[in-house]
Amino acid sequence: MLSKSVANEVLAKCLVTGGDFAEIFEEDSINNSISLVDGKVDDAIGGRSYGIGLRIFKGLNSVYAYTNNNSLDTLLDTAYRAALALGEVKGERQRELILNEKKITTIHPIIYFPKNVTYDKKIAILKSAYSGAKNFSDDISQVIASYSDKEQNVLIANTEGLYVQDKRIRTRLGVSAIASKGSENQTGFEGPGRHMGIEMFDSVDPAYHGREAARVAHTMLHAKNCPAGNMTVAIDNGFGGVIFHEACGHALEASAVAKGNSVFASKLGEQIASVKVTAIDDGTMVNAWGSLNIDDEGTKTQRNVLIENGILKGYMIDKLNGRRMNMEATGSSRRQSYKFQPTSRMTNTYIAAGYDKADEIIKSIEDGLYAKKLGGGSVNPVTGEFNFSVQEGYLVKNGVIQEPVRGASLIGKGSEVLMDIDMVGDNFEVAQGMCGSSSGSIPTNVGQPMIRVKKMTVGGR
Repeated sequence: MLSKSVANEVLAKCLVTGGDFAEIFEEDSINNSISLVDGKVDDAIGGRSYGIGLRIFKGLNSVYAYTNNNSLDTLLDTAYRAALALGEVKGERQRELILNEKKITTIHPIIYFPKNVTYDKKIAILKSAYSGAKNFSDDISQVIASYSDKEQNVLIANTEGLYVQDKRIRTRLGVSAIASKGSENQTGFEGPGRHMGIEMFDSVDPAYHGREAARVAHTMLHAKNCPAGNMTVAIDNGFGGVIFHEACGHALEASAVAKGNSVFASKLGEQIASVKVTAIDDGTMVNAWGSLNIDDEGTKTQRNVLIENGILKGYMIDKLNGRRMNMEATGSSRRQSYKFQPTSRMTNTYIAAGYDKADEIIKSIEDGLYAKKLGGGSVNPVTGEFNFSVQEGYLVKNGVIQEPVRGASLIGKGSEVLMDIDMVGDNFEVAQGMCGSSSGSIPTNVGQPMIRVKKMTVGGR
C-alpha cells in the first residue's frame, strides 16, 4: 500500500487549483466464487482487483478520478488532471501535510481466512446445501448453490491528516431451489452471509438453508393465487426489513436529503412514524454482513438512531453531503470499489424489537395476509412509493394462519406505512442482501421483528 510520503505528495498535488480537501482510497481485493448446479461444479472463479481513487472537494463541488497504476508519476498526473476540473492552478507551492497513521482495532475477528481454505472444503459446503434442498421433495427440479468470499484491503488518507488501513473479510452462501409441476415453476432462495471467514459455517448450517429454500419453492408451487385488496398485513422478521430499507432507508441517506430529494428532508424532530417504531443503522454489529470498522472515508462506524419512538432523530451522512447539510459525518460513507466515488449508504439497517408477541400479532388479524418472506421490488426514492413481491405468503382468517397464497405483492408509500405500523414483535432477526445505488453494489443487512401494518394494498391475481 502507498507510503505516507507518497500519499502526502499526491494529496498536495490534488490541491493546486484551490481545493480545500483531498482523499486517497487505495484498494487491493481478492475475490473467489464457486457455483454448483445440480450437484456438479459449474464454475470456480478467482480474481484480484487493485486501484486507487482520488477525490477533491472545493466548497460543495467535488471531482473523482481513479487509476490502477500506482507509480508516483501516474498518481501525480491523475491528481493534477482531477484538480484542473475544479479550476485553474493557483501556483505550484506545495501545501505542508502531516499524515498521522491511525491504528484501528478490528471488531470483526477472523479465525479462518478464506484464501487459506481449500476449494474442496468450500465445495463440500455447497454439496451440503445442495443435498438439503434436493432431498426435501420430489418436485425440486433444480438446485443452484453458490459460495463467495472476498478479502478487501484498503488504505485511506486525506488532507485532514488521516492515514489508516483496514482489512475486510466477507463470506456468503446462496441457495436457489426450483420446484416444478408440468410447465409451472416456483423458486425459493436463501443467502446467509457474514463479515467473517469460513468459520461462518460453524453457526450457519448449509443443509438447513438448502431445505428452507426448497420448502418455500415447494409450498408456493402448491399454493393458490392471492386475492387483491386493502387488508391488514403481518410482515415477518428478517428479510421483511427490506421494505424499510428500500422505501424509507434510502430516503434517510444524506445523498437524498441534502438535495431535497427525500420526503424526510427538513423533518428532524418531527413524528414520521408510529410511536411503536424505532429504526437504527448500526455499522458496529460484530461480524455482521454490513458492518465495517471504518467507512470508506476512514470515519469510524457507529450506531445511528434514525427514528426513535416515531420521531426522526438523524440521517446517514457522508463528508460531502455533511458539508451541504452543515452536519457531521456518521460513518455511513460506502462504495463498491475504488472505481466509485463514495456517498452515504446503509450498513445494517433495521426496525428494533418491540414488545408484542408474534402469535399475538397473528391473532389480532381478522382478515389479512401473513407475508412470511419478501422478494424483490421497485421503489421511487423521491416519493417512497414501492411495490414488493411476497415470496411466501399466507391468508389469515380470524387470527389463524390459513392456506398459502402466491402472486401477492405489497404496494404502498414508505412514509404512510411507517405511520400505519401498530404492532412490533420481539422476535428480531436480520437477513443479508446486496444494495445497489450511485456508489455501486455493497453488502447490507436488513432486519426487523414481525410487524403489523393495519392497512396495506395487496396486489394479487
